[in-house]
Amino acid sequence: MVASRFRPGSFHPDRPGLVAPVRVDPAGLRGPTPGQARGPGWRRTTSGLFTPADVEQTVEQRIVEAASLISRGRGAVTGWAALRWLGGSWFDGSTATHAAGLPVDLAVSARVRPRDGVVVCRERSDPAEVIIVDSLPVTFPLRSVAYAMRYAPDVRSAAKVFAMAAYDDLVSRDEMRLYVGEAPRAGLSSWTGVPLAREALLHADENCWSPQEVLMELIWILDAGLPTPLMNRPVFDRLGRHIGTPDLLDPESGTICEYDGRLHLEGSRRAGDIRREEAFREVGLEALTLVAGDTADPDGTARRMVAARRRARWLPEGQRAWTTEPPDWWVPTLTVEQRRSLSAGRRARLLRHRRAA
Repeated sequence: MVASRFRPGSFHPDRPGLVAPVRVDPAGLRGPTPGQARGPGWRRTTSGLFTPADVEQTVEQRIVEAASLISRGRGAVTGWAALRWLGGSWFDGSTATHAAGLPVDLAVSARVRPRDGVVVCRERSDPAEVIIVDSLPVTFPLRSVAYAMRYAPDVRSAAKVFAMAAYDDLVSRDEMRLYVGEAPRAGLSSWTGVPLAREALLHADENCWSPQEVLMELIWILDAGLPTPLMNRPVFDRLGRHIGTPDLLDPESGTICEYDGRLHLEGSRRAGDIRREEAFREVGLEALTLVAGDTADPDGTARRMVAARRRARWLPEGQRAWTTEPPDWWVPTLTVEQRRSLSAGRRARLLRHRRAA
């Protein structure tokens, strides 16, 4: 009777719904009995560990189950999964090439048996780079971002890792450049993928609001061969009134690019986008809109960007009806440093619009 009532407790009070895997217990006091573990009420997560079958398989639950492979004090979750645990809202492990989601990366110093859904890395690591967050050992943000960038499949993916970590202010560009070795750091240059991470940081931006904006920016730079643009830079009229914040702005020519995903196709949102584009055009900005699928065609999109820039008015600054110089009352949130300095209340108020971008 006692055994039938056993259920693991919550993994951490601040992480409701998460359950740590448990071992079989013949008495049924600290885990399912062998018979229960073989039944439909329990699911095996790793060799010898089980969770109740009705525990929802969220991203965070997947991370907790992978972390159960780590011996105490002998490793940590790293890469995208660590960034998710640390508050990186864009790191959900989804990918077009992994139907079950990206595997969870574990940085370990002891031998761990490989299993589906887990990648084991035994690179030399510094114990000082491991922190415990809500009972889970994770590598600290710089190490986690560097790992994900170094093992990214290409420079665009690596740049996207940085930009989405900077979105939640987990790391800054200066911090990352120092960490991956623009300043000498013992042993770092021998790590896999350091040149890739360094190249990606050449195009890194701290103020992209979505992965698609990162890809749009990189098409502008890498495929169209155009100067580095300003991302999500507020535009004002000459009276200091906020006209709008375009996804991408080329201040030299007066060209803007906007990415409209599925959310933007909804009626009320689309009507607002049209009015905003009209406001940009009224002050002399040339607008180009990209939609879902355009970033998958970098060559075609690059040609459209070049054509839009060619059509732009190219007015000298003194003749423009618009400016990027904010009025005195405006609170800037362009950089990680600026956003980190905000109080919790200001942060919630000033940054709430970003996720809907």
